[in-house]
Amino acid sequence: MTNLPDRSGPSVTPEMRAGDADRERVAQVLRDAAGDGRLTLEELDERLTAVYAAKTYADLEPLTRDLPVPGASPPAPAPAGAADWRPVEGAPSWRTGFGIMSGFRRAGVWNVPRRFRAFAFWGGGKIDLREARFEERETTIRALAIMGGFEIIVPDDITVHVNGLGIMGGFDQRASGPGVPGSPTVVIRGLAFWGGVGVKRRPSSRRKKRDGEPGASADG
Repeated sequence: MTNLPDRSGPSVTPEMRAGDADRERVAQVLRDAAGDGRLTLEELDERLTAVYAAKTYADLEPLTRDLPVPGASPPAPAPAGAADWRPVEGAPSWRTGFGIMSGFRRAGVWNVPRRFRAFAFWGGGKIDLREARFEERETTIRALAIMGGFEIIVPDDITVHVNGLGIMGGFDQRASGPGVPGSPTVVIRGLAFWGGVGVKRRPSSRRKKRDGEPGASADG
């Protein structure tokens, strides 16, 4: 069975009871797949719930049927024209952004850390990732807006998961979606209280430059 323990033998059947170790092994496969951008956070939650409720191998097998088997050959590299997301030496590497009765802007070529924190109080900020480079395969942006707001621009070639809460405010989650194979994953979380967090997908500046078009404006 795909991604299940190798317990070959005449007595093994799909109806055999699964143990805690079997369920945990499948759960780890699902977590790895979510980290690689193969599953959304919602899909991961749904499948993990099914994993821990599974009683037999037959219950576990469908949950990883569409995922690569651990130890198998890695997928082919991205096409030669794929964007390059590796960090740039000498580029800014901001880890925070604060807009307290003022504003901040993070745009252009900059190295995004594994975790970026943004806070706005009676202020705001703009986080533009169209030309950004990434230090890790997955980046988490935590945005807290209190009587303020953020504009977060994500390129259409990366994987994005938006999971924020708006209380008397808004946290736009419509930009969630997959990117091109091998792209980094950006998870946007946080809270908007009497404020707003707008997440917008825009064409990647890297792709425009690669195709010979002028780069997108940083203020677009």
